[in-house]
Amino acid sequence: MSLRNPVDRWGGISQSLHWAVVALILATGLIGLLMGDMRASPTKVQVYALHKSLGLTILALATLRLLWRLYAGAPHAVPGTPRWQARVASVTHWLLYALLLAIPLSGWTFNSAAGYPLQWFGLFNLPALVERDPALRVTARDLHEALFWGLVAVTLLHAAAALYHHAVLRDATLARMLPRGWLRVGPRPTPARSED
Repeated sequence: MSLRNPVDRWGGISQSLHWAVVALILATGLIGLLMGDMRASPTKVQVYALHKSLGLTILALATLRLLWRLYAGAPHAVPGTPRWQARVASVTHWLLYALLLAIPLSGWTFNSAAGYPLQWFGLFNLPALVERDPALRVTARDLHEALFWGLVAVTLLHAAAALYHHAVLRDATLARMLPRGWLRVGPRPTPARSED
């Protein structure tokens, strides 16, 4: 497995960062959806702290992933991909990067405007991005939620396109984001002829 991105597939570092961020988004999003309904308790405070720490981890990994993408490049489109599909895929990828950065930053802004402390897994404190501001707190919270649902929509589109390429078009779009040999790529099935 190559580390840099060759022309025909994503390299090992890109694959690792991709799937690590996917796992963290699933965990952080689920926690975020559930924690608001928790009753006030020390456990709720711990769950909020975990959500924030995971969000900061996503921010760090998304930044690293973006820098690696700029350094290592991206593989060429799968042969036979129409130009418009390649453009949509490129726009979708860059939109995902933007959301992966904007969501944690909006959460950090919300946390700062609310005057809450921010720690990363209890190991060290992070500075406030803004001064305490009740109006900004509401705006940042609403933006954080809206961006999250935007990420859900774009991610579902991204995943559906990858599955369509794998199951219907039978090309290597999905397989090249996985270690070699994990998915088989084969020719599209031909419909059976009916006999008269």
